[in-house]
Amino acid sequence: MNLILLFEDDFTAPDKVSISGRRVEHILKVHRAKIGDILTVGLLNSKIGTGKILAIDIQQIEMEVTLDYDPPKPIPLTLVVALPRPKMLKRILQSVASLGIKKIYLINSWRVEKAFWSSPLLEPERLKDELILGLEQAKDTILPQIHLKRLFKPFVTEELSILTKGSSNNKPIALAAHPKAALPCPQNINQSAILAMGPEGGFIDIEIETLEQAGFSTVNLGRRILRLETAVPFIVSKLF
Repeated sequence: MNLILLFEDDFTAPDKVSISGRRVEHILKVHRAKIGDILTVGLLNSKIGTGKILAIDIQQIEMEVTLDYDPPKPIPLTLVVALPRPKMLKRILQSVASLGIKKIYLINSWRVEKAFWSSPLLEPERLKDELILGLEQAKDTILPQIHLKRLFKPFVTEELSILTKGSSNNKPIALAAHPKAALPCPQNINQSAILAMGPEGGFIDIEIETLEQAGFSTVNLGRRILRLETAVPFIVSKLF
């Protein structure tokens, strides 16, 4: 936890907060903080600054806070990813949030197991919890938006195809990662992007065709077949 994330209901005065729960445990056990110590803090969806510890007990910590600078700029990438198994999804969400990706679509695919859509992890508060862990790691405060899309073809043809067109002065590059693609993934692009990534085993052929009809170019990540949780940061690092 490189940043102590604050919420509106933590504030007891305009410049004072009282925090509890997991954050207190982390401050005491990891930071080993004492009264008078100054930590990096940030208000969810707002600015970053410092918090000076005023009082400590085992259940809560009071701080005086100053929030005076903006969080890091987001990566101009929309991530579209076939819903993975819950354990992998946790790691991906934390990674995506720490990378600065702010728009995520979790979609269905032929190879996505139906049971994945019944996971409690897809509840809004559970998703938020995983994203917060990524924000704390990266010293960011802006919560990514997650959209759940259970119907592949209607989403791609009716919604995603509109996103790929962009605006007259901001047309994103649209890429679909696929092991069979002939083109290599581009590097160091200077524009916004939409990236679609399939489930384990990749998108099936008809799904790739649908994505291509929506304006996507299929690209490979090299000769190695990577797990999705590894492929996401790998391809983001190449693109940006």
